[in-house]
Amino acid sequence: MDVRRADERYPGGDPAAGITSRHAFSFGPHYDPGNLRFGALLACNEEHLAPGAGFDEHPHSHTEIVTWVVSGELTHRDSTGHETVVRAGDVQRLSSADGVRHVERNDAPVPLTFVQMWLAPLDPGGDPAYETVRGIADSTPYAVPEAGAMLHVRRLSPGERTAVPDGAYVYVHVVRGEVTLGGETLGAGDSARVTDAEALEAVAGAASGAELLVWEMAGR
Repeated sequence: MDVRRADERYPGGDPAAGITSRHAFSFGPHYDPGNLRFGALLACNEEHLAPGAGFDEHPHSHTEIVTWVVSGELTHRDSTGHETVVRAGDVQRLSSADGVRHVERNDAPVPLTFVQMWLAPLDPGGDPAYETVRGIADSTPYAVPEAGAMLHVRRLSPGERTAVPDGAYVYVHVVRGEVTLGGETLGAGDSARVTDAEALEAVAGAASGAELLVWEMAGR
């Protein structure tokens, strides 16, 4: 198990424009050949957008982009004609395939925080696709078969335990609160990369509870 702390993330974005980003993997000007991916996961970005701020139209290709809104509202528009407002508890996926362009903005009067994760497809190419699942439940994993991956959302009350899926690659990101995992205590923004995960359990902090995003990924 490889634990990465929130303060180890690479800073990014454009604070002057109301955008603050924190990257868990090699990203943009922060090139790190030893931190390019884990399993299918290529990026896990924490994004904070002030009201009115956003990312202008930009391209993606050959990437499965999954977004989890922590607080606020994310406005999404893309070149295939989708326009959606994504709210806390919703899962959004953009399969960029051979190529798509999109805009991401905070059009609400309150700050926006979201976590965006990029995964490498098993077979690049194809046609772009878009999906939003509203208010996903803890007991309903979200499958991304194009990347051989499954997302599990866990919202734990103080002291509650949950099993971590077994898998060749398991990535745990703490959205909020505190958990103990494999003898390590992780706080908000921390993550753990687990290879050949088996019989692991996460325990929420006694005072805080926790919200986790857990990726279960097949071997490659």
